[in-house]
Amino acid sequence: LTPQIPTTLTVAASQVIRSHVRQLLGRCERPTRSRTTSSRTRFTHPTIIDYRCKNRTSHLFNIQNLALQKRTCYEPLASTDPDTQGTGALVGAGAVLFGALAVAAGNQADAQQGPSPAPLDQLLGQPLQGKTALSKVQPRLAELAERNGIAEQQLERILASDKTSWLDKDGKLFYSEPVATAKERTATTKSPNWAKRAVAAATGPAFELHSKAGSNRVIYLDFDGHTISGTAWNTGGKPATVNITPYDTDGNTSNWSTAEQNVVREVWARVAEDYAPFDVDVTTQAPPESAITRSGSSDQQYGTRVVIDPTTWYQSGCGCGGVAYVGVYDNTRQHSYYQPALVFTKGVGTGAKNIAEAASHEAGHNVGLNHDGTSSVGYYAGHGAWAPIMGVGYTKAISQWSKGEYSNANNKEDDFAVVGRNGLALRADDHGNGTADATALTLGATANGIYASDSDVDTFRIDLAAGTFTFAANAAATGGDLDIKLQLLNSAGTVVATADPASGQSNSGTPTGLSASISRQVTAGRYYLRVDNTGYGSPLNTGYSTYGSRGAYSVKVTAG
Repeated sequence: LTPQIPTTLTVAASQVIRSHVRQLLGRCERPTRSRTTSSRTRFTHPTIIDYRCKNRTSHLFNIQNLALQKRTCYEPLASTDPDTQGTGALVGAGAVLFGALAVAAGNQADAQQGPSPAPLDQLLGQPLQGKTALSKVQPRLAELAERNGIAEQQLERILASDKTSWLDKDGKLFYSEPVATAKERTATTKSPNWAKRAVAAATGPAFELHSKAGSNRVIYLDFDGHTISGTAWNTGGKPATVNITPYDTDGNTSNWSTAEQNVVREVWARVAEDYAPFDVDVTTQAPPESAITRSGSSDQQYGTRVVIDPTTWYQSGCGCGGVAYVGVYDNTRQHSYYQPALVFTKGVGTGAKNIAEAASHEAGHNVGLNHDGTSSVGYYAGHGAWAPIMGVGYTKAISQWSKGEYSNANNKEDDFAVVGRNGLALRADDHGNGTADATALTLGATANGIYASDSDVDTFRIDLAAGTFTFAANAAATGGDLDIKLQLLNSAGTVVATADPASGQSNSGTPTGLSASISRQVTAGRYYLRVDNTGYGSPLNTGYSTYGSRGAYSVKVTAG
């Protein structure tokens, strides 16, 4: 059990090491050593020997400075050393394995250069907010940026300017969102048919809804309560186990009212629309835990859980609307530790629009996205009827993914590209692009589609007798992201009519002008419908480009 001693160390130093090892063996479960890169005669990094103890204390011995350090065990940092991945030192929330430090060690002359810089976990004894965290970690910012999978300059900007950004004690980035204002909570004026639209958009029982059943990726909208234990949210003085109660608006948690079920339906419809371009199943039906948690790089079925939390166990301390870690959706080593994302109804309200905006936003952090703001505000609230999902869209009817095309944007990241690098690919094209491979339509029947790529064009064909017909392409009934331009082509492929109405909003929950229809008298023959995406106004300050104009639609041709 005694670790191999580097040949470049003195006999006396070797004896000291072995002495410490023998002293610890009686108290600890078993020793493990973080593997270091070495040559035949010299270690290029200090070796950290980790003794995991039954009393949840870890004794770390640094060969370079012969110092024995004692510390409380907690969840390890993700190691970038493939030789340490999956080892016993990384099993369980109490295990600790720290990667090699930056100062070289080998002979006595090297050891006299001074103590090694602390492992990253020692930089932050507790979660710290933005600027405070930055002041502590500035000398190690490059390492932290790599650990979080983002550029060093971007991490520095985020910590320096975004008051809602935090680093936990392991150096992982997470966000603690502000609560919705009173105005934002009351912004959505329900139209008389809101419940009808929500139910129509979400066919089936409220807790069996799926946007893409069978996908290997999942976003689970958890309304019916959840137990959180052994996660990052249980550290820092928080309870070791938390039982979150179900979403509730009438004081009866044992029964789901029709109104509560309609909220579940509408939230699902809105979030499903936001994630419609991606190969992911947004669902309200509890999947097996194995469909959420990722066990390793070979596990290709995973996702995230977004808990709709009506309790105060965390929210009362943060005074926030939600919390989520960044870039952990496809984590291969500590996936369950950074779960779930949380939306607090005490912070955003109990209405469907706000819950949905927050749920898409928090899941967006999980898939690697950061906040869309300006040089003066952390969250951009949009303009006209539009807002970015990673800003704040409570008061806007059209919220879309963004690449910072609006005026004075502080975040130019390509949302679709970032999400793609964090586990969610775009859906495959579902309909032909041209007349040669157009999808056949039947008069009076509805065909559904997903506009997933900004370069996509979906084409449909139909054979008609002479008469007057209505050609319609409808955006999602609830929370549409796709703004449709519809073209009617004759048998020669020539455009004979185009519909592209101006978009807007009747209230913050109801967009207008996203769907398009053409009524026209035609002669007998074959016709084509071309469904394309479009923008509106200027993305700088009045509207949006085609970039985020993607989502679900349906097409239908009717007589009359």
